[in-house]
Amino acid sequence: MGQTDSQFKAFIRFVLDALREVCEEENPEKRQAKMDRILDNLQKTLED
Repeated sequence: MGQTDSQFKAFIRFVLDALREVCEEENPEKRQAKMDRILDNLQKTLED
C-alpha cells in the first residue's frame, strides 16, 4: 500500500525537523548521537 501525498509530506517535515535539530546542536557528541538516531530510523523505515 502506497502513501498519499499528504502522508509523504508529513514524513518529509519530520525528517527536516529532526535534521534542523541536529544542526542547532552545539555539542559534537550529542549532535552525532542525534544524527545516528535519525539515520537508524530512516534505515528501519526502508526495511519495513
